[in-house]
Amino acid sequence: MTTTPAPDATLPTTTAPAPAPVPAARRPGPPPRPRPRVLLLSTAGSVAALLLLVAVGTVLDQPLLIPPLAASMALVAGAPDLPLSQPRSVVGGQLLSALTGFVVLTVASPGLWAAAVAGGLALGVMMLARTPHSPAAATAVIVALQSPPFWSFLGLLALACLLLVAVGLGSARATGRTYPVYWF
Repeated sequence: MTTTPAPDATLPTTTAPAPAPVPAARRPGPPPRPRPRVLLLSTAGSVAALLLLVAVGTVLDQPLLIPPLAASMALVAGAPDLPLSQPRSVVGGQLLSALTGFVVLTVASPGLWAAAVAGGLALGVMMLARTPHSPAAATAVIVALQSPPFWSFLGLLALACLLLVAVGLGSARATGRTYPVYWF
């Protein structure tokens, strides 16, 4: 008589290893405090650049251009690693936003409604062109509110943006930081 063997209970069974514990997500804290030299040189460069822009803006009767450029300078000097701070975004974002403001003026009269549309459209134009620069939306608003002379405004804006980038370059060299991270 033959008997069937009983299943072997001594065979090892395979089990999956226990999953590793997932570390708790850390909330980001505030940025580190800048080194004194970086703080001093970045601040001094920003003040000098903005004083020069005020002088030029006053001579050319464009003082309202200062607020968006001050915000641009804050990005370039204070956060030179961000995409918003790169020359492509500073120059391209500002000029495209100004052009957007002028386009809005071709279909609407200057005023708050045109300014709101220009500011919103400027964001879309900058996103499409891959030149994000939030202060530039204010430039579109200024154009749609003031209706400045086209060529003198664009010339002053281009000069101002190049000055901001130059100050960013000088500040980076003096402080040992990297700016720009990329040009185009």
